[in-house]
Amino acid sequence: SYSGVKLLLHGLCSNTTVKSLDLKGNNLRTVGAEALGKLLWQNKSIRSLTLEWNSLGMWEEGFSSFCQGLGANNFLQRLDLRNNQINHQGAAELAVALTQNASLQELDLRWNNIGLLGGRALLNCLHRNKTLKRLELAGNNIPGDILKAIEQALNHNQDRETILSEAQNQVNILSKEVLSLKDEKNKQFLDFMDTVDKQKEEKVKSERISAARVGQLQEVLDEQHSIMNSLKAKLQMTEAALALSEQKVHNLGELLNTMKQEQTSVAQCHFRELQQQKQESADREAKLLQDLSAASEKNLLLRNQVDELERKCKVQQDQLFQVKQDLTNTTAELKLRAVQAEERLEMEKRRFKQSLEDMESLRVKEVDHMAQHIEASERSMQDRIQRLEAIRISLEGELSQVKAAALAERGQAEEELIKARSQARLEEQQRLEHLEEKLQLMTESRDEAQKCCLKQKEMVAEAQARAKQLSLQADGLKRRLEELQQDLNRKEEEKVIEVNKVKVELQEQIGHLEAERTAQDSLREKVAALERQLKALSSNHREALLDKEGEISLLLEKLRMKEAEISRVREEEAQRASFLQNAIMAYVQGPPLGTHGSRK
Repeated sequence: SYSGVKLLLHGLCSNTTVKSLDLKGNNLRTVGAEALGKLLWQNKSIRSLTLEWNSLGMWEEGFSSFCQGLGANNFLQRLDLRNNQINHQGAAELAVALTQNASLQELDLRWNNIGLLGGRALLNCLHRNKTLKRLELAGNNIPGDILKAIEQALNHNQDRETILSEAQNQVNILSKEVLSLKDEKNKQFLDFMDTVDKQKEEKVKSERISAARVGQLQEVLDEQHSIMNSLKAKLQMTEAALALSEQKVHNLGELLNTMKQEQTSVAQCHFRELQQQKQESADREAKLLQDLSAASEKNLLLRNQVDELERKCKVQQDQLFQVKQDLTNTTAELKLRAVQAEERLEMEKRRFKQSLEDMESLRVKEVDHMAQHIEASERSMQDRIQRLEAIRISLEGELSQVKAAALAERGQAEEELIKARSQARLEEQQRLEHLEEKLQLMTESRDEAQKCCLKQKEMVAEAQARAKQLSLQADGLKRRLEELQQDLNRKEEEKVIEVNKVKVELQEQIGHLEAERTAQDSLREKVAALERQLKALSSNHREALLDKEGEISLLLEKLRMKEAEISRVREEEAQRASFLQNAIMAYVQGPPLGTHGSRK
């Protein structure tokens, strides 16, 4: 249906994937032609469009919109319009569209009604359209000469495209060759510059190396001079040290003599002091012996006093023992009395029992009397018991008093003994400490005297050892001086040898530098030769470029000649076409009416 075709074409307007569209035999008519025009206006992906058997030429408005869309489209390459009843007017509109189109390469218009006028319009449009390569016009009532002219125009377009493509290819090839020549020239120039830079760097390196060697040799010479100066300074220092050591040896000898004299005097003084100390120690020992004898006598007296006090303590202990025995005796008597009283009570109880047994009949009568008598007897017994207890308590108090007095006397005696013993011990300790202090002082004085003697002996030994060491050091310094003199002589010889070596090396370096100068001169000559070669190469390249430019100019002249020939052919064809057109017009118009009547 028309609406379906319209919707389909409207949807394809924004499509970007469809490359080929075939709508033959759909009877599109005006609506379809207008929709196709819009499609060609908007779509940019379709390359092939087939519209056979659709009678598009019958609808002038629709076909004109289709032609306008075709003129605006620059992407379609193949169009099939066979059997669409296109007349000369439609062909003229199609020719106008082809003049505007720049992408269509194949157009099929077979079996339409284009006629002579349509053929001329298509022929005229081919003078402007340069992309159309194939045009099918069979079955359109177009004269043969027009068809031939159209074929010639198409062939001319094809030839022109081939010539242009060949010229473009040649231009591309020539440009590539020119670029390759430029690259080669640049490479050669860069290689030459690299070689020049390398030679310059080598020259700079050689100069630096030579300068470094000269500096090293100068440093070696300076070091040797400094070594010589240091050795001279060391010799002066050693000589000064020797002089100082000799002075020290002389001073030490004098010190030894003075020390010996002082030692002899000190030894005599110490001997005298020792004799005096011996006498004093003997006197002190006699005094100490006397003090010891007096202390021993006092100890004997104190021991006698202690014995007497011990005897008194024994007597007091005996008295205490007797008191204890008396206490035990009194307690035994009290116990016996209590036992006797208890026995008496038992006897009386027995008697009462017997009387009760004997006088059972009288018991009732004499109960009151017996009870009173028993109570009185019990009271008397209680009184006796109380008295005995008071006697016992008084005896116990007396015993406690006696014990306390004995303990007090014993404590006093023990305190007196302790005081006497402590006083005796303190006095003995004080005397012993005093004697020990005196002995310590004597021993310390003796030890100090011995230490002084030992120190003096050590001083003498150290002085002798120092004298020996100084003599050894003097001998060593003399030997060192001899060795230093030998080293100086040897180093002077080495210095002379090294100076000669340095001179030889300097001469060799001078020779090397001269050789390097010659090499640099040769390199400069090579650089000049290379520059000449570069100039020659540049001249050759220029000549080659000029030759290429001449060839390009020849090709351009050939193109111009061919274009002139093409223009001449076109003019001839135009003349022929005009001649044929005049002939056809004359043929179409026919002879005048008068001539027909006369013939009849």
